Amino acid sequence: MASLVAYEDSDSEAETELAGGFHPASQMEDTSTAVRPPGQDFGSRVLDATGGRAPSPERGSHDDPARCRLPLARLWSQDPGSCPSQRLQWPRPEPEAAFPASLPARLSLWTSQAPAGHVPLAGACLKQVRVCWETSGSPELSVGARAGSEGPGKSGSSLQRKRCEDCVVPYTPKRLRPLPAPHTGADRGKDAEAQGPHAGRVPAPLCVAPEASEFIQPYLDSQYKETKIPKKVLFHLRGHQGPVNSVQWCPVSARSHLLLSTSMDKTFKVWNAVDSGSCLQTYSLHSEAVRAARWSPCGRRILSGGFDFALHLTDLETGTQLFSGQSDFRITTLKFHPRDHSVFVCGGFSSEMKAWDIRTSKVVRSYKATIQQTLDILFLREGSEFLSSTDASSRDSADRTIIAWDFQSSAKISNQIFHERYTCPSLTLHPREPVFLAQTNGNYLALFSAVWPYRMSRRRRYEGHKVEGYSVGCECSPDGDLLLTGSADGRILVYSFRTASRARTLHGHTQACVGATFHPVLPSALATCSWEGDIKIWH
Repeated sequence: MASLVAYEDSDSEAETELAGGFHPASQMEDTSTAVRPPGQDFGSRVLDATGGRAPSPERGSHDDPARCRLPLARLWSQDPGSCPSQRLQWPRPEPEAAFPASLPARLSLWTSQAPAGHVPLAGACLKQVRVCWETSGSPELSVGARAGSEGPGKSGSSLQRKRCEDCVVPYTPKRLRPLPAPHTGADRGKDAEAQGPHAGRVPAPLCVAPEASEFIQPYLDSQYKETKIPKKVLFHLRGHQGPVNSVQWCPVSARSHLLLSTSMDKTFKVWNAVDSGSCLQTYSLHSEAVRAARWSPCGRRILSGGFDFALHLTDLETGTQLFSGQSDFRITTLKFHPRDHSVFVCGGFSSEMKAWDIRTSKVVRSYKATIQQTLDILFLREGSEFLSSTDASSRDSADRTIIAWDFQSSAKISNQIFHERYTCPSLTLHPREPVFLAQTNGNYLALFSAVWPYRMSRRRRYEGHKVEGYSVGCECSPDGDLLLTGSADGRILVYSFRTASRARTLHGHTQACVGATFHPVLPSALATCSWEGDIKIWH
């Protein structure tokens, strides 16, 4: 029997002994003669772990070395992988090891009489031994069957729990696994704080008063007069959690108190930047940074594109998405067609630009060039032609820096426009003269003709600001007399368009000012945004 407890595959000698019959007395006698380490036996090892004093072994001599078997407890301590539950298949009903209170202190874990159903007591006791590692780092064995500590029900549950721990859990495919429990409102709020705004959330309708702002109303019926350079900050708008990429006033005069801002925090916002300086709505439709967003010409919709390859057209009054498309590249710029407002062109981290039709949600045209990224797009008069600036900046890149395209045929009209080895992160069109300006990484603004062959002016150049790799925007005033640009050092510079001289410098931001725009109605208001995530309204 001792060989049955110690090993799963016993030898032929053990089989001969078992065939001779089984007697409890012989079992105890055979077990007691098994080889034990000097100074301790199986019972002493368990009692030592519980804090008791280890009794001296009663038998120190070994009469028959041929019948020696390695005790089960010693085998387990030397090889942790040879757990009894893994080596032996014990019957499921396991009796509880109960010790009479009348036994002396030198108690042996081997009983003198075999219980009903006879399950080896060593296996029952060993299944309840558990190693507990304390903070001091020393292992402490805790025997589950202590006198008076647990009842029969608790002991059975602990044995069942131990058996489950020893069993191998089969692999369950993901599609067959149970779904996690739904989160409560508090948990959902914590997740939102930890992960940021959720992409794809349906925005609420934008509540805007039907009448125009009281500050804008006096200017609606009169012609735009001379632009005045602002001197002080009217509102300091904070709300974005990342750099602000661009700002744009609503193109409709009656709703021009609304300001649109895009940010690297995966959102774009609509502000009341004239009356209160408050955020009216935050749109979290993208899962990545929102680099480009534009007002529709009607002033009631916003077209947005981000680094998640997604395009969305959102109706502000209902909060619904009228159009959703998936591009095959990250979006960095997009513009509506000046004539057909259902068509827009977008570009980004790709060698081609694509024209989408909102009515069919399909790509209608594609414009491909040997480039890696499109930085900006600018439609010329009537929308039959448009310009694109790229990231090409090598010495032989005269055919890739600024390209003129025919919108209908997708053919290149001219690729010999800008011959200097600088990229142009932004383009802007003059409101009254047939010229356009390009912001260059050479820290100056270049002036070009807006008609073929698109020659660059050699006599007029606007210098004094810094670009330094940022996508710094530029814009002309509504009357065309002033030119506005940001700077990588946080300044806002205003130039005279006629003389190219610096009219004023505004110190408004601590980090790069990447966006600046004049108000379309108010003659002395402008908005600026910076890489630190704030927006300022100047008046």
